[in-house]
Amino acid sequence: MSKNPKKQVTKKQKQQASAEALAKKEHELKRERTSRMTRRFAIAAPVVLVAGYFTTTSVQAIMSEADLTKINGGKPSIVQIHDPQCPLCRTLQKQARKAMKTLEGGSFEYLVANIRSEDGLAFSSKYGVGHVTLLLFDAEGEMVEIVRGPSDVETLTQVFKAHMRKHG
Repeated sequence: MSKNPKKQVTKKQKQQASAEALAKKEHELKRERTSRMTRRFAIAAPVVLVAGYFTTTSVQAIMSEADLTKINGGKPSIVQIHDPQCPLCRTLQKQARKAMKTLEGGSFEYLVANIRSEDGLAFSSKYGVGHVTLLLFDAEGEMVEIVRGPSDVETLTQVFKAHMRKHG
């Protein structure tokens, strides 16, 4: 009788095979996690960059609109006396922006005097007006008209066009 040469697996070999399988599984899990993180980054990076761009652009626009020294810069100006916490002020600002879109771009300055800042408060006090008000200036910086309270887009469009015809 011949002996059947069956390969006998020792306990040590079983442990070694088990350790290798475990290491292989851990490697696969690390690879999966890395792949997931790479995908998330690939999605998040453009979103963050776009949000950062728009935030920067928005902040720059707000800073530009707050520069009240532009009033006598050779262009007619429209200055909103504004309180950012006032719903009527926010409504007036939206309506004024819509009305300004109908005008020729660059033919006037739109500025905002925030009464919650020292400069904005001093500016509104200088002209004796409160918030929810638009002050219209000619190109030399002389205040020529006051529009008080919220108005609809059509009314503001007519006021702005008349102002530009007369002072632009």
